[in-house]
Amino acid sequence: EKVAATPSTVLITGESGTGKELIAKALHAHSSRADRPFIRVNCAAIPDTLIESELFGYEKGAFTGAVTSKPGRFELAHEGTLFLDEIGEVSTEMQVKLLRAIQESEFERVGGITTRRVDVRLVTATNRDLAQQVREGRFRDDLYYRLNVVPLHLPPLRARLDDIPLLVDHILARYAVRLGRTIEGLDTAAMQVLLQYAWPGNIRELENVLERTLLFCDGPVIRRDDLPAELREGAGPVAASPAPPAGVTGLKDAVKLTTQRLEREMIERALDETGGNVTRAARKLEISRKSLQTKMKELGLREDG
Repeated sequence: EKVAATPSTVLITGESGTGKELIAKALHAHSSRADRPFIRVNCAAIPDTLIESELFGYEKGAFTGAVTSKPGRFELAHEGTLFLDEIGEVSTEMQVKLLRAIQESEFERVGGITTRRVDVRLVTATNRDLAQQVREGRFRDDLYYRLNVVPLHLPPLRARLDDIPLLVDHILARYAVRLGRTIEGLDTAAMQVLLQYAWPGNIRELENVLERTLLFCDGPVIRRDDLPAELREGAGPVAASPAPPAGVTGLKDAVKLTTQRLEREMIERALDETGGNVTRAARKLEISRKSLQTKMKELGLREDG
């Protein structure tokens, strides 16, 4: 909510499917611009030859086929939020023009001479390491600093297993309405499968799995056998975890125990691979060093050295 309330530019980073667009929409919905437009642009889906006209618009006769003038995404997002997804794919030439639009809040349409001013809250996202691209000379440092005023990093789903039950409830409720189904949730065994899977596609994959499962399951409760075979067979490195201890039948306790066990396994593996270096292990797990130290203390893991 604090980030949503500020007009500052936000850079959301994280693997594909971690929910970057959902965060961008939430920032817009909780801002003072909520009743104004939210305009999304997938920079990776637009050819370099067209992205300038898409962002800034064009005047009649600017190029072959431009029979009328057309506003760009910046103009359409006036007084609202412009979400530039996959910002790391923008060419160096376009980065210069984008920088000016952000710094000065003004631009010209392609083929035009009139300078247009806009009031836009900019949110960007990428699954790339922009800082590394800056070091390699593939992304302008001045643009990077303009975009990275408020950085938000979304860790992969495998690093936040505690979120899975809540995400499942939210996704099932949404799809149940869309598909006209009554669904009560997952039984303990089915939830265990979700908690033991590596989720390389993150939240997007979880959504797809649940939608597919809803289409083919018969009853109001999703059971283990209703889930796709690749999940039940344990695809992914996290899936090696055993079932919960005997006597644990409550879903809440099972989720807690499984989460703790998987966290311990992932932390121990990261520490082994980094020779016990907590800083490097935290980087590998995509969490802060302080968060890792706190989690190690909770799990009774000793920090060497």
